Amino acid sequence: MGKHNEKGQKQVKKRTFLRYTALSMVFIMIFGLSFGGYNTYAYINDAPKLNEKELNLAQSSTIYDREGNKIKDLIGKEHRKTVAFEDIPDHVVNAFIAVEDVRFWDHKGVDVKRIGGAILANIKEGFGAEGASTITQQVVKNMLLEPEKTMKRKVQEAYLAVELEEAYSKEEIFEMYVNKIYFGNGAYGVATAADTYFNKSLDELTTSEAALLAGLPQRPSGYDPYKHEDLAEERRGTVLYLMKKHGYINEKERKEAESQKVSDLIVEKKTPTTTNDAFIDQVIEDLKKAGIPETALFTGGLEIYTTLDQNAQKVVDDALTTDQAVNYPDEKFKAGIALIDTQTGKIKAIGGNRQSEKKDVQKGFNYATQLKRQPGSTIKPILDYGPGIENHKWSTNKQFVDEKLELNDKEISNWNDEFQGSVSIRTALQWSYNIPAIKAFMEVGGEEAKVFAENLGIPIDHTYPSYAIGGFKNGISPLQLAGAYASFGSGGVYHEPYSVEKVVYPNGKELDLAPEGKRAMSEGTAYMITDMLRTVVNEGTGMQAAIPGLDVAGKTGTTNLPENINAEGTSDSWFSGYTTNYTAAVWTGYDKTTADTFIHKKDDDIAKLLFKHVMTTVSKDVETASFKKPDSIMELEIDKESGLRANSKTPSSQIIKELYFVGEEPEKAKLPKPKPEKKDNDEDKKKDQEKDEKSSNENKENEQSNEGNNDSEEQTDTESQEQDETSEDSNEENAEEGAEGSGDDDTGSEEGTGGSGSGDDGSGEGTGGSGSGDDGSEEGTGGSGSGDDGSEEGTGGSGSGDDGSEEGTGDSGSGDSGSEGGTGGSGSGDSGSEEGTGGSGSGDDGSEEGTGGSGSGDSGSEEGTGGSGSGDSGSEEGTGGSGSGESGSEEGTSGSGSGESGSEEDTGASGSSNSGSEESTEAAEESSKTNEEGDDEASSDASKTSSSNVNDKEQ
Repeated sequence: MGKHNEKGQKQVKKRTFLRYTALSMVFIMIFGLSFGGYNTYAYINDAPKLNEKELNLAQSSTIYDREGNKIKDLIGKEHRKTVAFEDIPDHVVNAFIAVEDVRFWDHKGVDVKRIGGAILANIKEGFGAEGASTITQQVVKNMLLEPEKTMKRKVQEAYLAVELEEAYSKEEIFEMYVNKIYFGNGAYGVATAADTYFNKSLDELTTSEAALLAGLPQRPSGYDPYKHEDLAEERRGTVLYLMKKHGYINEKERKEAESQKVSDLIVEKKTPTTTNDAFIDQVIEDLKKAGIPETALFTGGLEIYTTLDQNAQKVVDDALTTDQAVNYPDEKFKAGIALIDTQTGKIKAIGGNRQSEKKDVQKGFNYATQLKRQPGSTIKPILDYGPGIENHKWSTNKQFVDEKLELNDKEISNWNDEFQGSVSIRTALQWSYNIPAIKAFMEVGGEEAKVFAENLGIPIDHTYPSYAIGGFKNGISPLQLAGAYASFGSGGVYHEPYSVEKVVYPNGKELDLAPEGKRAMSEGTAYMITDMLRTVVNEGTGMQAAIPGLDVAGKTGTTNLPENINAEGTSDSWFSGYTTNYTAAVWTGYDKTTADTFIHKKDDDIAKLLFKHVMTTVSKDVETASFKKPDSIMELEIDKESGLRANSKTPSSQIIKELYFVGEEPEKAKLPKPKPEKKDNDEDKKKDQEKDEKSSNENKENEQSNEGNNDSEEQTDTESQEQDETSEDSNEENAEEGAEGSGDDDTGSEEGTGGSGSGDDGSGEGTGGSGSGDDGSEEGTGGSGSGDDGSEEGTGGSGSGDDGSEEGTGDSGSGDSGSEGGTGGSGSGDSGSEEGTGGSGSGDDGSEEGTGGSGSGDSGSEEGTGGSGSGDSGSEEGTGGSGSGESGSEEGTSGSGSGESGSEEDTGASGSSNSGSEESTEAAEESSKTNEEGDDEASSDASKTSSSNVNDKEQ
């Protein structure tokens, strides 16, 4: 252009001081009323000079990545066509005039009437609520230094519009306008837009097409007909309505133009989207939030510095558009990925679409940022457990009962259709149980949950119990979910995800757009959630997302198929997780869930696999710290049965580790009180000697009684004698090793095999076993018992003390308690050792289930084998053991027992006492003596061994 027409030149020559002064007064009055007028003159004096080149050509804006490398220019010569005013059809001109500036031909650059309406709107609704820019103002606006809405810009814009009207004709100004404005999809100027969207020249455009173009400059991306056909049609309808209102078309023409579908008008997109387009879409959105209009972005010559990590973007793009990471089931399968910096919220990469360049998909839709789908169980840390930990100081061991639950006459179920009973919130998250999550949400309350979620960037209008498991009315995007999860990884600080660090204007002015973080929860809450989500990844539903060498926390999420689809699968599958460096949220699914398009069971792991691939690749050769437990949190060993802190007696199989706030930890489980130790005295020893003598006499009488037996009984006697001799040898050897002892007192042996018993009761069905004491041995094998109780069911074991050994194997116990459940284990003190091996135990209780150990004291050993026990009770169910005391051994085999009772139901045993032998054959006469010799040595060795073992365990 460059040349003014005669009308324009005449206007310049005839411009008088009076008119200029009058116009200036109008500016002062208008802006004085609107903004206070104090700096109006200063703004006018600081306004730039009109520059014809800048007026006619849009200035390219350039986008840079996080390292300052150029990504692309937002304008290109190949997308620019200019057109003279006389080549623009009237219906095209009228479409723009109707929607942008209906009094364009009448005002002098500023529409006073329009400004008045805008002032009222700004007073009522705040500054910026409504604009009053004319076409003339829009021409000068983009050459100004500050595209964002400010009072200074508005004053300078109005002043320069009057200047422009004085220098150029209306036709020239309109020509500048339509050749410079941005129409989206890389099209600058109306001629370029006609070619881009319709593959036509301007003179070929219909009224409907002209109206569509006229509506685009206000929001080029928002009204993009490829992305938002419905919004584009609505905007076109507005333009057609205004054209009819102002007399440019009639009602018939309006209806005819409005009846045409936008999708039938536009042609296939000529310039396919690039891998960075999804990210650039977010850049545009973030700039608009900052108050920078889209037209300024594309025509204002801005330098835009972003957070884009181009290496990470390539990883994400390759994961979506190739089978490098996973094998996708079909081309219709969709996915969206948002990758951000955990500590700052900077967006590193956006995977918006798997097949953005194919024409058979929704064109340009960004599944990472524009998607709104139900989040499933990924919402549980945000709505259910986070608020409870933050506001009510829950521990990770907080319990909820997983049981039948009905809401609004609908039964709630878990994914496995099972109930788990009482479970901790850690376990409930680990296996993604629904019922505990709903109960947690209901205990917290909807309002607390709502506030907690909003603080993490997830706004919720209303909260219902169904929201607790992700059943949202309106869903969320992967970018929103990533922002929320990053807050857990950053120690409780929420950073809104952002794509632009700063904008630099042509005059050098910088606008910093990096948002500041805000604390959304305590460090303790963030760490507890993180630690539970570690369990999800390491041992729960998210194990396929685990990455060797990286400390990862995350959560799975799926949504149910519609009720009318009877199949096994899901509608949506999510995974959101994080390290201390990166956070990624992944969604997979289909545009619409139908009987033919849904996620089959075999494909619901794709979200986890995509997460793992992306996080593994971007974390390669990058130092990644582990999550650090804050001082406000303590990890404790808990008895999972009682819920109290574990003590030294808690079995390791019952211990779990859980997190608690300092000051909220549970009490420690109390240790059992020790039994008082019983000591032998001279009077007890004297009584024992008297009982021994009485037992000896009874044994002789039993021998005489057995002489009248038949041949078979004699044969059995011979076998018993041989067995008894073997028992003698064995007992002597065991006595030297401290493994067998003797028992004498009231009762012999019952149900022993090959044993002999002397005492009040002889022997019954005993074989090779002997028992001395009040009780001999019962069902013992080769065992003897001395003391009040011998040994029961012992094998080769002896017990001294009040209680011998029960069911011990080679075990001895001295003291009140020996060892329980031990195998050759030892214990001293009130309680011996439990489940010990190869030791001895002394104390109030002998040993139970011990093998190869000894125990002395009130209780010998129970279920011991080859052990000895001295004291009140011998051994029970011992084999090859002996017990001395009031009770001998019960059920002993090859053992000996002397006392008031011999053996009952012994086989091949001899017993002398008030009762002879019943059904007995072959007695062993010398058991008692052997057991007496072995008992003292075994008890002494056992006591020494037991004491050291108890001390080790207490430490």
